[in-house]
Amino acid sequence: MESGGSPQPPQLDPLESFPQKNLEPGDIAVLVLYFLFVLAVGLWSTVKTKRDTVRGYFLAGGDMMWLPVGASLFASNIGSGHFIGLAGSGASVGISVTAYEFNGLFSVLMLSWIFLPIYIAGQVDMYAGAIFIQQSLHLDLYLAIVGLLAITALYTVAGGLAAVIYTDALQTGIMLVGAFTLMGYSFAAVGGMEGLKEKYFLALASNQSANGSCGLPREDAFHIFRDPVTSDLPWPGILFGMSIPSLWYWCTDQVIVQRSLAAKNLSHAKGGSLMAAYLKILPLFLMVFPGMVSRVLFPDQVACAHPEICQKVCSNSFGCSDIAYPKLVLELLPTGLRGLMMAVMVAALMSSLTSIFNSASTIFTMDLWNHIRPRASERELMVVGRVFVILLVLVSILWIPVVQASQGGQLFIYIQSISSYLQPPVAVVFIMGCFWKRANEKGAFSGLILGLLLGLIRLILDFIYAQPRCDQPDERPAVVKYIHYLYFSMILSAATLITVSTVSWLTEPPSEEMVSRLTWFTRHDPVVQKEQVPPEIPLPPTISQNGTPEATSASIQFEIVQENMSKTHNCDVTPKQSKVVKAILWLCGMENKGKEEPSSKAEPILISLEESPTVKTLLDINCIVCITCAIFLWGYFA
Repeated sequence: MESGGSPQPPQLDPLESFPQKNLEPGDIAVLVLYFLFVLAVGLWSTVKTKRDTVRGYFLAGGDMMWLPVGASLFASNIGSGHFIGLAGSGASVGISVTAYEFNGLFSVLMLSWIFLPIYIAGQVDMYAGAIFIQQSLHLDLYLAIVGLLAITALYTVAGGLAAVIYTDALQTGIMLVGAFTLMGYSFAAVGGMEGLKEKYFLALASNQSANGSCGLPREDAFHIFRDPVTSDLPWPGILFGMSIPSLWYWCTDQVIVQRSLAAKNLSHAKGGSLMAAYLKILPLFLMVFPGMVSRVLFPDQVACAHPEICQKVCSNSFGCSDIAYPKLVLELLPTGLRGLMMAVMVAALMSSLTSIFNSASTIFTMDLWNHIRPRASERELMVVGRVFVILLVLVSILWIPVVQASQGGQLFIYIQSISSYLQPPVAVVFIMGCFWKRANEKGAFSGLILGLLLGLIRLILDFIYAQPRCDQPDERPAVVKYIHYLYFSMILSAATLITVSTVSWLTEPPSEEMVSRLTWFTRHDPVVQKEQVPPEIPLPPTISQNGTPEATSASIQFEIVQENMSKTHNCDVTPKQSKVVKAILWLCGMENKGKEEPSSKAEPILISLEESPTVKTLLDINCIVCITCAIFLWGYFA
């Protein structure tokens, strides 16, 4: 006969990652409000901005202020993988991973002070976030990702870069508020920085072997510069091997450069870079240190040392440090604040997705489609750009099984080293092209081929010979075992540099016209008047030849593809459109494109290289202050 008393609560597994920690109604309410707010801002920006032209859709009209530009640069860089990865690295090995953030601080300043003037003169993390949502809401993984992609794509398709930048600015604020809140709770739980320094080295899992070294905190956990031979991030590699991929990302990547080109002038672009640089100081305090706190508070899970136990805790026999940040959120924060941090993770994820969607759409439309169909109308380009975003969403959904299959493996570690194997050749060739007039096409091609082949060989070797667990002997080849990926980045850069220099010297130099206004030293050259090449098919008489004045040495003319007006002669009678079609056209900003205007002048985007002397001086002083702060932080934590 059963007892009439209340049933006993189920016994909780002490190794369970998130024991019965779900989002409560208050948390879900905060999350829903976040979604509604972001969607409202995204749709507001689609109405506010001019999104019915190539300029308005892909460059936000070239009219962005420094504040949203800087916020968008930061939000585009900080994805959900940063919260998971930086906190996990902090829990596992300490603060050395912060070197990536401090290195990026210098690179983002170089973007606006060095590279952007050349661009102007020359006319030129989904899975991590979904896992966090799945653990908190217990949603199906497909449902979580599809929902995020749908909301993200809605305002990206509708509003273009302007909607992306405005929502990035909102999401940056949400990320900072939420991350600062969790940082406060984290430091309070361990007694501040001094308590963390004392307790971190005592944070050992209860299953730690008395004679083993696996799972032990590193003695240099609170130092960025570490042993050049035996450490996880050797200091020469940090100073030199890490800088080349950082320059590639911050100064040449489409996602980043596109936001700087959307600024209304060079001064606002510099202001945006300064803001992003100051914000790059924060990940150490908002992500890395809280990850170390998580190890102190939950050592049996975050610092598990036995492969079988780690497999039980987080389905990864190599370690469970990646659950450090979600563990803090779901175990430490009260109701309401957990919902806020969920919004932070979603904000980081959505800002990354919108950046990728818009930038990939820009590259496909303006570089590929425009090359295939050089006479494509502006309306056609707008349709192609938006359809490509939708295709990206579908591909992202279809890619979920591939990402799921790699969960618990070493794919994440390999991805971190890919940049050091493939980016240096591209970065070296690009930098030489910007600062050495003698570099030519043959030298660049030879350097790229050699560099990419060497990088690909090392990448394949890393996939074949995976890094062993702590308790296993390391039997990898010497080139993989002893040459750190940051050292390999240095070798790859040097090989590419020598190849480009040698081949360029031994072959004919580029002509003056080919380097005019395309390098740092020729950016102020007068504009070379190019002869107009008549098209094979004469243009209709309603289209005038280029009536836009040439750009002076202090401005750039970004020409937009003209509409082929001959197609409109047979469209005098416009068929009546259904309400559904009208709604779709309005959403895409093309409701007024049914009847083409007879005007023929291409709309220019003029970005001036001239700056107000006072503003320029203030920006330069601020840049020096920012660099000084960065050098102090390097020295303090080195």
